[in-house]
Amino acid sequence: MWIPLLILASFVTLIFLSTSLKVLREYERAIVFRLGRARNRPIGPGLVLMLPFGIDRAQVVDLRTKVIQIPTQEVITRDNILIGVDAVVYADVQSPADAVLRVEQYMPATLQLAATTLRSIIGRMELDEVLAKRAEINLEVQEILDARVEQWGIDITAVEIKDISLPAEMKRAMARQAEAERERRAKVIMSDGELQAAVKLAEAARLISSEPAALQLRLYQTMVEVSTQPNMTIVLPVPIELLAGQGETNRGAALGQAAVAAAAAAIPKLAQGKEGTAPALNPASPENIGTLGLTDKSTVPK
Repeated sequence: MWIPLLILASFVTLIFLSTSLKVLREYERAIVFRLGRARNRPIGPGLVLMLPFGIDRAQVVDLRTKVIQIPTQEVITRDNILIGVDAVVYADVQSPADAVLRVEQYMPATLQLAATTLRSIIGRMELDEVLAKRAEINLEVQEILDARVEQWGIDITAVEIKDISLPAEMKRAMARQAEAERERRAKVIMSDGELQAAVKLAEAARLISSEPAALQLRLYQTMVEVSTQPNMTIVLPVPIELLAGQGETNRGAALGQAAVAAAAAAIPKLAQGKEGTAPALNPASPENIGTLGLTDKSTVPK
C-alpha cells in the first residue's frame, strides 16, 4: 500500500522541481509573471525558484549586444537618383522589463524603425552628400533611434552604413567626372611648373647679364653637354659682347663685326663653288658695310 503512495509522491516532487527551478546564464534575465502579473524586478542569473504548476511563468531576455542587419533600402535622393543602402545597427537591452512590457517584439520593432529613419535621412540629401558624409549620417541615425527606443529599454550603441550601390550609368558618369578632374589638376600643376621655371629663368638671365664671363662659362658648359652625342654637327653662336671685351672697346667691336662679315661672305662662296651661280661678297667694301651691320665706317679694319 505504501509503494503506490511513494511513487505518487515522487512524481509530484519531480513535477514540482521541474516547474519551479530554472537555471539562467550570466547574460540572461527573466521577467516572472505570477498569475499574469509581472513582478517588480527581473530575476537571474543562476538557479532561481518559482512557484510550480504554472503559477509563475518566466520570459527570458538576452542582455548581449544585438546585431540588427538592415536589408538593402532603395532610396531616391534629393537630386532624384535611385540608390541602394545597406546598414547595420548594434543595440543593447538596458531594461529587460521595458523590453518585454512596453513593446511586443523589440528586435523587429527596432529594425523597422532603423530602416525608416535611414530612408528619411538619406532622402533629404543629395548623392554627393551621401557619399561624402557617411559618418554624419551614422551619427544622425543613431541619435534619432536612441531617442525613440529608449522607452523600450534599448540602447543603440552604433549605426554603420555598410554599402551604397549606384546604378551602372551613374558609375560611368562619375568615372568620367573623376578622369576630367585629374586631367584638370595635371594641367594646373604643369602650368604652375612652367610659371615657376619662367621666373627662375628670368632671374638667371638677369644674373648672367650682369657678368659677361658667366655667359661664356655657360656656353662652355653647353658645349660639354652636347659633345657627348655622336654624329652631330654643332653650330655655336658667338655673341659680339664676348669679343668686345677682349681689348679696346671700339677696336674689339670692329674686329667682331669683321668676323661676322667674313662668315657671311664665306657662305656665298661655298654656294658658288657648288652651284656656280652665287656671286662673291666683299664685306670690306663700303656698299656692304650697312648690309653687314657696320654702321660706323671708321671702324672697318684696313
